[in-house]
Amino acid sequence: MGIKWRHWALPAAPLALALLATGCTSTPDAGAEPTRSPTTSGASSKSVARVCAKPAAGPAKAPAGAVTVDPGVTGDLAAKTKSNPPNTTFWLRPGKHKLDPDRFAQVIPKKGNRYVGAPGAVFDGGKTNQYAFGGTARDVSVRHLTVQRFVAPPDEGVVNHDSADGWLIEHSKIQNNSGAGLMAGARQRVRANCLRDNGQYGMNAYKAGGRISGLVVEGNEIVGNNTGDWERRRKGCGCTGGIKFWAVNGADVRGNWVHDNRGTGLWADTNNNDFRIEDNVLEANDGAALIYETSYNAVIRKNTVRRNNWVEGRKNARGDNFPFATIYVSESGGEPRVRARTDKIEIYRNVLENNWSGITLWENADRFCNSPANTSSGDCTLLVKDTDSCARPKIATAPLYADCRWKTQRVDIHDNRFVLDKSVVKCTDKCDRMAVLANYGTYPDWSPYKGERVAEAITRKQHNRWYDNVYLGPWRFVAHEPSRVLDSGEWQGTPYEQDKGSTFGPRAGG
Repeated sequence: MGIKWRHWALPAAPLALALLATGCTSTPDAGAEPTRSPTTSGASSKSVARVCAKPAAGPAKAPAGAVTVDPGVTGDLAAKTKSNPPNTTFWLRPGKHKLDPDRFAQVIPKKGNRYVGAPGAVFDGGKTNQYAFGGTARDVSVRHLTVQRFVAPPDEGVVNHDSADGWLIEHSKIQNNSGAGLMAGARQRVRANCLRDNGQYGMNAYKAGGRISGLVVEGNEIVGNNTGDWERRRKGCGCTGGIKFWAVNGADVRGNWVHDNRGTGLWADTNNNDFRIEDNVLEANDGAALIYETSYNAVIRKNTVRRNNWVEGRKNARGDNFPFATIYVSESGGEPRVRARTDKIEIYRNVLENNWSGITLWENADRFCNSPANTSSGDCTLLVKDTDSCARPKIATAPLYADCRWKTQRVDIHDNRFVLDKSVVKCTDKCDRMAVLANYGTYPDWSPYKGERVAEAITRKQHNRWYDNVYLGPWRFVAHEPSRVLDSGEWQGTPYEQDKGSTFGPRAGG
């Protein structure tokens, strides 16, 4: 299900926003480097999730009735988990806890087990064990524990390896592991954790053979992930991110500090639905702050988004006029027939400052169910149950003509503040774009979407609207296709009529 960033080729408000009270916050230092602390000029500042620097300490004494785990005994945690009944609490004493030196050695929790670390408790895989916690038991919790140096294979995770349901991961450091720091199951809550320097993802929200519902990701610091640089090793794999979400139905992602990840900060990919992404600080990620791709129905609001996409935007802009964006909505839109808390994608009350470009709404004319250009191989939209029906001749007629493709539609972008100073971004061109566009459809030969049909639809017929925004700096606008670059007057005028009620301020820098 790897997704390419570009999808252009043929086949193939205040800057620091409130964190919910978790007891693990501090006020950022003014003037700090982007890898360490969010700052802004002239904006008020509230708390941000600096969990990695100041984690909440676990209990110094064993909770009542808990089984004590000895770091001096190799494999003690796995053995005591096996020998005790479900719903047992385990208290890990200070020190480095290890498994037996076998790559498949791991802890297999029982239903309702609780794992609590004392101050200084570390669960260490020794660069030998692949997984820390696995199995299918529900309602397990992992709290106040450092989990590090496990070597999960690509696309697999260390904590909740088998994507069991109902887990709580809280006040923990999950760091320096290969693969993903953790996986996700239904009703999983991930709160006030440090997800740091993992090889592929901080979290991979993927469940084999099923959808994930009711996911909460709140108050975490998600930093430095994708140390393995997997997009370079598997070109175009779409297999990295601070967090990657696949087929998640209902997610609240709020109050997180997502920064300095190699690649994308947050990436929702393939048939996600009903997301609320709010009150996050997304900054200094090498790629986009947020990608919402082949998915449905989302509210993206009150986020601080700054200094993202400097690395990938600059690299991709060389010899290419595609508007590589910091918020990238790709083949995603509002769909009333898919139940959610909204029937739109609404992007509002965000502050975007000094990113490489702004928001791009994109739809690949050649990407639809059964097309070889569909990089979500084997997947179809949530509106079509029989993927094989998306073939000629039926695909050329209603309702399949509309339902066999993921459409960028019903997107409202309003009441945001867009600030760009090219002297800060250190660019002269192609970092100043806001865009709504598609490619010229050519592939495959039986496609009913050839020519400018999709470009016309996304630009003028699918209810995608910018309005009541504030722009500071030398912004330009792209409509219909990449070479059609407009100034603000052309963008607001006929036939596009975008950004009614918006204001355009003086240039901020070069």
